[in-house]
Amino acid sequence: MLCFGGSGVPIVLLHGLMGRARTWWRVAEWLRPYGAVYGLDARGHGSAPRVGPWTTERFAEDVAAALRTLDAGPAVLIGHSMGGLHAWATAARYPELVRAVVSEDFAPDQRGRTVETWRGYFESWPVPFESLGHVREFFGDAGEYFADCVEEREDGFHLVADLEDLYVIAAEWGRRDYWDVVEAIRCPLLLVEGEHTAMPPGQQAAVAARVPGAKHLVVPGSAHLPHDEAPETYRGAVEAFLSQVLNR
Repeated sequence: MLCFGGSGVPIVLLHGLMGRARTWWRVAEWLRPYGAVYGLDARGHGSAPRVGPWTTERFAEDVAAALRTLDAGPAVLIGHSMGGLHAWATAARYPELVRAVVSEDFAPDQRGRTVETWRGYFESWPVPFESLGHVREFFGDAGEYFADCVEEREDGFHLVADLEDLYVIAAEWGRRDYWDVVEAIRCPLLLVEGEHTAMPPGQQAAVAARVPGAKHLVVPGSAHLPHDEAPETYRGAVEAFLSQVLNR
């Protein structure tokens, strides 16, 4: 677990598919006044073990184990995409460990989607990238995020995660839905959705409708990465939510 600093209530940041804890460093800077900020590498990502099983339940077990290690009381979980799903699952299965959840751009029912669509896109990338500048140029508005997802090797810059592992992880999302997970959440929940999300339409608003007291925000102009694509709007929403949840 990566410690970003701060003290008090634990705030644990959960990254998306192919990301790692360090992708959160820009967000962690302004979160420190609200608590002790940590980032967790999901298995198969960053410095975490690259061993399965690659199930949502196993990822939630990993988050719960990390929270128990902190031994600092219920935590606020902030997750992007896959990390949002892991935050939901942890809150549903281990409610005593979770104080509140911020979920960014993930939908609970993506059945029928296959990894083959993503496989062609991922494998079209010019890996290895020649430099971090090349990474930023290739990914455009998401360039800063992806610059944190690569590592330098002798021949250039490669993704830290293994694509074959990522395909297995994402394949589960196309086979099942997570409405039962959503309906078991009892803590405060904020859903942040990109205006141009790649997720199925309407589902994130439906999640908010099913979880008592949940809040839902659509961020104008953003796609799948509101925290990087519209950082001020994202920050304002999260800070307002935390101020209420933590009685600040």
